[in-house]
Amino acid sequence: MRWITRENIKVDRVACPWLIKRSSTLMPSSCLFRSKSFSMPRREKARRRSMRFSEVTLNHRGDRCTFEAILEDFKLRDEALQRLGSIVRAADVKGQEHVAADGAGLRAIAQGFAELGLSDNERLRVGFPVYDALYAYVSHRK
Repeated sequence: MRWITRENIKVDRVACPWLIKRSSTLMPSSCLFRSKSFSMPRREKARRRSMRFSEVTLNHRGDRCTFEAILEDFKLRDEALQRLGSIVRAADVKGQEHVAADGAGLRAIAQGFAELGLSDNERLRVGFPVYDALYAYVSHRK
C-alpha cells in the first residue's frame, strides 16, 4: 500500500507518516508527495490523506486533524497517542491553538524545518525523532 499526501509537509503530514510507521496495523510500503494541482487517478491504489479531494477518506474532520482521523478510523486508543493528537491539532489547525499549549512549539519546529529548505523526505527523517520525543513526553504525563 502507498500513502499519498500533498508536498511541503509540516505538522500533521509529518505526524501521520510517523504514526503509520510506528503502528503495525497501518504499515504502508511508501509515502508519496504530490503538488496541490495533482489530479488523483481513479485507479490509484493508495490510501489518500490530506489531499483535499472529495474521495479522500483520511483528512481533517471539522476542527480535528488527519492524525486524529487515523486514530479514530483504526481504533488506536492509546492515551498518549490521543494526547499527541491534541498537540498536533493545536499546531496544525488554525483556531485550535487552545487545545494544547505544546502545539505552539511543534508548529515552530515544523516551520523551522520548512525554512531550512528541507525536502519532504528530509522533513520526515528529522521530524520522526521529534514525534518520538513528544510521544515519550506525553506518555509520562498524567
